[in-house]
Amino acid sequence: MSIIILGIESSCDDTSAAVVKDGCLLSNVVASQAVHEAYGGVVPELASRAHQQNIVPVVHEALKRAGVTKEELNAVAFTRGPGLMGSLLVGVSFAKGFARSLDIPMVDVNHLNGHVLANFIKVEG
Repeated sequence: MSIIILGIESSCDDTSAAVVKDGCLLSNVVASQAVHEAYGGVVPELASRAHQQNIVPVVHEALKRAGVTKEELNAVAFTRGPGLMGSLLVGVSFAKGFARSLDIPMVDVNHLNGHVLANFIKVEG
């Protein structure tokens, strides 16, 4: 039986979602936030608001590109920290609601550990 995981990353100023099947990356969708350019750095409140706008379409597109339905998911992984508190709350809140609605487990991921472990994900093709 295959294991399919939806990953959600919202620790700073990019909203990202990826689908991994048996350790192989099927899709990776990133929505960048241009709103910060005028300020010369990330504005935490603007970042969290942009995450709220981006999370649903980003997750939808990640599932679509992967050719996976939400019912096929076995778990939802999300960034627990470190990061901007408001941004992290958007990701964890979405992940919690999504996982609970599907009655599947949630997996919290440390942002820094994720950078290291991402090197072990295989890319299809």
